[in-house]
Amino acid sequence: MLNFSKQILQKVSFDANLFAKELRKLIIWSGDNNRNKLYEWCYKTYGDIYGEIINEVFHKANTGAEKS
Repeated sequence: MLNFSKQILQKVSFDANLFAKELRKLIIWSGDNNRNKLYEWCYKTYGDIYGEIINEVFHKANTGAEKS
């Protein structure tokens, strides 16, 4: 699942809105086991470009703000 997530994010990394949208979906699909690994990879790979988006999306997912 983690490799699939990486492939998706690489394909949409040209657009901030698509990146955020796909990241939200992938966080849900990845489950708790892979969430930290996904965060680490995202931040290492795209932190310089999308660091704020990554932090916001993961924060909302961790606090349950995305669930409504």
